[in-house]
Amino acid sequence: MSPGPASQHQRILTKMGTRMYNFLEGSIYEVFFAPFDVRLESIKNDRLNTTVVQPDICVICDPSKIDKRGCLGPPDLVVEILSPGNTDKEMKLKFELHQNAGVTEYWIVQPFERIVWQYSLVNGVYVNHKPLIHSDTLHSFVMKGFALELSKVF
Repeated sequence: MSPGPASQHQRILTKMGTRMYNFLEGSIYEVFFAPFDVRLESIKNDRLNTTVVQPDICVICDPSKIDKRGCLGPPDLVVEILSPGNTDKEMKLKFELHQNAGVTEYWIVQPFERIVWQYSLVNGVYVNHKPLIHSDTLHSFVMKGFALELSKVF
């Protein structure tokens, strides 16, 4: 069994997720935290393939995607928090998977450097915005009006 995420990872997840949950309360959007299965479907060689991922945080704007097993289809926003040993997976494999699946907004959080990379999907390709540092405020494209002061996260 692999070890659980480090305490710094969990603190960031809790702070970000709580602020997102509070912002979305009362709307049809929902925020979920790992472990929560997201099933992404793709066609390869004329066969339907399903890949299951468990993002650290995901926001789903379409309630019809949510079922008793998790989420079927791409969330609208995915947040992945890097931990030692998972940087390659998050920065390459999951990046491409989320982009190809059509996740509208993707954040990669680097706790050790206190940086957030924010990507938005434009014509099927992620566009990278200015890296955000601990003194910046992150504004979501999916959650209109949501602002997150990163100094309160890191």
